[in-house]
Amino acid sequence: MKVLKYLSQRIYTTWCCTWFIVPFVVTYPVQVLLIRKQQWHRHVHNINRLWSTIFLRMFLTPLQVEWRTKPDPNQRYIFTPNHSSYLDIPMMLRAIPGFLNFVGKSSLAKVPLWGKVYGALYICVDRRSAMSSAKSYIQSKKTLDEGRSLVIFPEGTIPLTAGHKMEEFKDGPFKIAIEKQVAVVPVTMPYNQYFMPDVEEVGLKIRRHPLKMIVHEPIETTGMTLEDLPALKERVFKIIQQELTKHNYSKDVNRYTDHQKISAPGQAGV
Repeated sequence: MKVLKYLSQRIYTTWCCTWFIVPFVVTYPVQVLLIRKQQWHRHVHNINRLWSTIFLRMFLTPLQVEWRTKPDPNQRYIFTPNHSSYLDIPMMLRAIPGFLNFVGKSSLAKVPLWGKVYGALYICVDRRSAMSSAKSYIQSKKTLDEGRSLVIFPEGTIPLTAGHKMEEFKDGPFKIAIEKQVAVVPVTMPYNQYFMPDVEEVGLKIRRHPLKMIVHEPIETTGMTLEDLPALKERVFKIIQQELTKHNYSKDVNRYTDHQKISAPGQAGV
């Protein structure tokens, strides 16, 4: 049984990697061409959305997106998801409409091939550098001025307790939201770490597991000042953490545990 389990996992991992790589390789020449001019970047973003949609469907696992309310497509938002896996960005790309801008760690721009596209299209930040952090802060505010919504992972990293207990949130996304009077939308992704744990910590391990995203109600910041920042940050943290706790299978489990006995949560849908 152990041999069969190992073989089935390797086959499934190979299947997922194939569907992750092939659509990207096919569209890569077009993406490289389109990133040359900023006015074409929206098209590259749509290609990335299509790519994410294709490979997530071909992973052959249930994917449920639960909308607590539908954001207004004509409004700007700052989406603040919990961070638990390299699958987080593709999940956001597939589910959240519009020409989004992501704030991600600078190492993503060093990923072979895709890093060139990511670095040109989105905002990269090295949190160890004050200059890089300041630059990303300015770019984020400029993004909102241009009418685009932002996706910022307020934890800033994938914690060892990903999907269960979050790291303390950074001030950045909430400070920007208050200064720009833009609503904050908490997003909970409770199962991504089961499907694909942090690659940098455990290497490439893929296990078939249902996926889910909860897009919470927008929290308006109209009339807020920076004095309200701690309360806003705490409110968003509690909303996401309560949802993670609700979806936890065990308080003792961590993201490296084998989840053989877990049943699928609900039906797939968007």
